[in-house]
Amino acid sequence: MLSKRALRWAAIPAISSLALVLTGCDDLTTGPGLLPKNSVDATNHTQRITDLWVGSWAILWVVGIIAWALMAWALVVYRRRKGDTKPPAQLRYNNPIETLFTVVPLILVIGFFAFTARDMAAIEKPVDSDVKIQVIAKQWSWDFNYVDANVYDSGIQAQFDGTETYNSREDAAIPVLVLPVNKSVEIDLTSRDVIHSFWVVDFLYKKDMFPGRVNHIYFTPTKEGWFAGKCAELCGESHSLMLFNVHVVSDAEYKTHLAELAAKGQTGQLGLDLVRNQNLPGDNPDVRG
Repeated sequence: MLSKRALRWAAIPAISSLALVLTGCDDLTTGPGLLPKNSVDATNHTQRITDLWVGSWAILWVVGIIAWALMAWALVVYRRRKGDTKPPAQLRYNNPIETLFTVVPLILVIGFFAFTARDMAAIEKPVDSDVKIQVIAKQWSWDFNYVDANVYDSGIQAQFDGTETYNSREDAAIPVLVLPVNKSVEIDLTSRDVIHSFWVVDFLYKKDMFPGRVNHIYFTPTKEGWFAGKCAELCGESHSLMLFNVHVVSDAEYKTHLAELAAKGQTGQLGLDLVRNQNLPGDNPDVRG
């Protein structure tokens, strides 16, 4: 029969594994590398991002396993034996090991940097897009300007009543950004008040939004469906309600949506005239020159 001490040691990995199973995975994170399953083929960039993520973790697991194995080997082979009272041999340094511990991390850092820089350059490369949209962040919602069609949609923060689930968020008055499938999209990002961050979870990419500055995202949605979006930068009291949905539809449905906005009288473009920060350097003609 196992002793109490042995039972305690055996319980540690069992409890840790149970906690990981109960808290680490759900129906939304069962894609490659535990990324959202709906991210597969969501845009023309998601496969590139997934490959970088999974490849990096694979390399790190290999390095970790080797390091842990060497640690275990050293702990077992060089442990103090029973009855051994003299101090172990004192070594000042070991040139091969010192070189190994310097060269291998350097190669890893350079490799990760090179692959990340390559993929970032591809993702951030400007393209002559089929669709141009301006997204304006505000506390605590979003405005969407469909630039090519000269129509707009304005949202308010989520209006939950406690009955919604993650998959029924479109019922909570959450603003919806409609995009056509298989059309290249350029989204210009700016903010009216504080720093926000535009994040479509299944697109595996986010970008900050600053007052007085315009950032850009370029991508092509490659799968129709609903995708959850949110602000990924803590921006104040109702940050958790600053949600939106992306609805990727056929080109015909996209044109119908634009016509519906025009029929509602939502023509023209929402500007930054409501921006809180009226004293930015760029707003002062004397500073602008």
